[in-house]
Amino acid sequence: MRNQTTLSAAIITYNEEKNIQACLDSISDFVDEIIVLDSFSTDATESICLANPKVQFSQHPFDGHIEQKNRALAKCTSEWILCLDADERVTPRLRASIEALLDRDPDLAGVKFPRLTYHMHRNIRHGGWYPNARCRLVRRGMAVWGGENPHDKLIANGKVKRIKGDLIHLTARDLSHQVDTINKFSSIAALMRFNRGKHFYLWRLIFKPISKFFEMYLLKAGFLDGMQGFIIAVSSSYSSFLKEAKLFELDRLDTDTPSNLSTSLYARKRRPDR
Repeated sequence: MRNQTTLSAAIITYNEEKNIQACLDSISDFVDEIIVLDSFSTDATESICLANPKVQFSQHPFDGHIEQKNRALAKCTSEWILCLDADERVTPRLRASIEALLDRDPDLAGVKFPRLTYHMHRNIRHGGWYPNARCRLVRRGMAVWGGENPHDKLIANGKVKRIKGDLIHLTARDLSHQVDTINKFSSIAALMRFNRGKHFYLWRLIFKPISKFFEMYLLKAGFLDGMQGFIIAVSSSYSSFLKEAKLFELDRLDTDTPSNLSTSLYARKRRPDR
């Protein structure tokens, strides 16, 4: 049995009816509260969440992954907070490691653990995708979400320890879903870079995709994941290419916000020299 230290889970959602039930099932019997912050889903996400007595469900318009996750973090009331995405599941071994850890170290600010991605009918264990340990369990008031949208990261202000047990990540339903995600995320990343004052360089457009494939498939042994490893390396290379190509659109062609992004959420900042 877990000690008296309280534990919250924080999850943000938007149209996650295919994922959220399994995510909730993996944590409901050992956390004290589940904070779900939704971006006005139009599917059954809300009803699924409200059927769970531990869920505190609320909604806020989406204005960025980092912003939304920090709101969910702030709503948690427990001493410790487990931050999850709807497409992630806590394994029994990870749960045991978490329960054994709580209250052990009063100076601990955060905890990281491996994330095992299941993609195209296979657990991906190479190419830099595993162990891919991330800080996802933090003491309340000692961490904040940062990084760059859409690639956010949880930053703990203090000592961080690593524990055993995998967090399962179902990254995409299929290859088409992955391609859609790459298109959207590359647009966000390019726009964020442009708004920070970054410029387009031809050498990056040429060499970044090549180096990304070489890194993932050869240096990080993506070839050991078979055909899936090859496809992932090519997809990641394509993602790098799109980020640079879309930065070219914004920087050299003076294009407005990429057409697959909502202009109300992702605004293009005009530079003084334009």
